[in-house]
Amino acid sequence: MKVKIAPSLMCMDMLNVREQMKILNKADYLHIDILDWHYARNLCLSPAFMHQLKTVTDVPMDAHLMVDNTDLDLVDLCIASGAGIITLPSDVVQNRAFRLIDRIKSAGVKAGAHINPAMPLDMVSPYIHLLDMITFMTVDPGFAGQRFVAESLSKITLSKQLKLEKGYAFEIQVDGCCNKNTYKQLYGAGAEVFVLGSSGLFNNAPRLEDAWEIMEREIEKQTEE
Repeated sequence: MKVKIAPSLMCMDMLNVREQMKILNKADYLHIDILDWHYARNLCLSPAFMHQLKTVTDVPMDAHLMVDNTDLDLVDLCIASGAGIITLPSDVVQNRAFRLIDRIKSAGVKAGAHINPAMPLDMVSPYIHLLDMITFMTVDPGFAGQRFVAESLSKITLSKQLKLEKGYAFEIQVDGCCNKNTYKQLYGAGAEVFVLGSSGLFNNAPRLEDAWEIMEREIEKQTEE
């Protein structure tokens, strides 16, 4: 695969987590959306879910915080629950970004930040050199199944250029509408990690084994040089 795969576990079958993990353990990352009903009108996964999940996986878990209150207690809870990456909301953490990133990295965990469709790459410029991942939202945060915001492509391209010019180490992740209709555009813009939800993975076929194979074929086809 030319890109890394991060299934969005908010879209998995929660009645069959252990069984589905037999397939999802093939992933490069597991994307754990943590929503608080305030940042976006949805409630989703939690550090407690990660704590349970780590008993059946060694795949790094990306705790994607879409919350209004990103305090040290929440960061510490994600660390204790087994997060491999903690992705911060760039629009919320501006006045404490360095403190949070320091805490995350001091625990041996990778630090990321996400950028919403209407926000510029400059949101993370003060600390971009410290980031291990930048997640570009290509839908407004909070819900699966929204329309693709193509205006995000130029920011992905700019981040790739900056990464190459400055020697930055962050991975470029895309979250939202990663599917057969967008793989080619996203890969061409510079995406390195696809977050795959209902349209890119889980709704491809009734059986997750088949859905995974379909996803792999589509990505290989759409990312051919």
